Amino acid sequence: MADRPLTLLFVMDPVLGIDCTKDTTFVLMLEAQRRGHRVLVCEPGDLAADGGRPCARASGVVLRREPGRHADLAAPHEVVLDDACDVVFQRKDPPVDEAYTTATQLLTLCQRALVLNRPESILAANEKLYALRFPDLMTETCVTRSIPDLVDFMTRLGGEMIVKPLGGKGGEGIFHLRHDDRNLFSILEQATAFGARWTMAQRYLPDVRQGDKRILLVDAEPIGAVLRVPAERETRANLHVGGRAVKTTLDPADRRIIERIAPALRRDGFFFVGIDVIGGFLTEINVTSPTGIQEVNALEGLSLEAKVIDAVERRVVR
Repeated sequence: MADRPLTLLFVMDPVLGIDCTKDTTFVLMLEAQRRGHRVLVCEPGDLAADGGRPCARASGVVLRREPGRHADLAAPHEVVLDDACDVVFQRKDPPVDEAYTTATQLLTLCQRALVLNRPESILAANEKLYALRFPDLMTETCVTRSIPDLVDFMTRLGGEMIVKPLGGKGGEGIFHLRHDDRNLFSILEQATAFGARWTMAQRYLPDVRQGDKRILLVDAEPIGAVLRVPAERETRANLHVGGRAVKTTLDPADRRIIERIAPALRRDGFFFVGIDVIGGFLTEINVTSPTGIQEVNALEGLSLEAKVIDAVERRVVR
């Protein structure tokens, strides 16, 4: 436990617009508030630098579990992050675009404030590409912006694959493609912006019909998991697009994956991540703003946010 109240700044999407019944950032802030810590919020565009010092136009916030009136914001004021904040949580949802990258670069200027996850590592580790450091844990994967190469890759896989953007979220832009789809080339043109944008292609894993397992890790240790089962007429299992949250446990394949990636997560400063596993294969390592806490809490009767804030307090003490 921290020996004094901390000040935590959450860089996030507009707090008044979140769904307090599902949002992971909301319960992290609520738990910090419950412990007597001061909670500030700002959006990425509110970050700045003054003479090399990272700053933000931030607002204090009072939170409650009441949809529609879940947050009261104080008037915004200028803060120097290293002077005013103990911890900065970067919880802005993708896309990882120029605005996201610039905000992350500004957070690298923090010297005293603890930034979670480490911004230098986020800049170096696109969450789709980071998983490629562990090819032995993944199914066949290709990253390219060449449409002919994507078609060749699908042929090698037997005529079926998944394509997804590198900077998306919540299942946006994911397609299940087959060689006999008359829309194949049109979809690949859109996915690659006519060959100007990299996209990720992977073998289609039929086990996704049984669920895509999201495993939440804090300091590279599992704290909870949820199985996301796609709707009948959907390929995507993301809860955001209608996937159903189902109670689950970790199996030996999950534990093998966690054990394998844990040293890299610790080394690279990825404090809070969500990994996705389908049929024993690692598909993604989500490092920007992983979600799922409220879904696990509802299924298991837990308060995973308490484990996250416990770990934050331990880090500050260290």
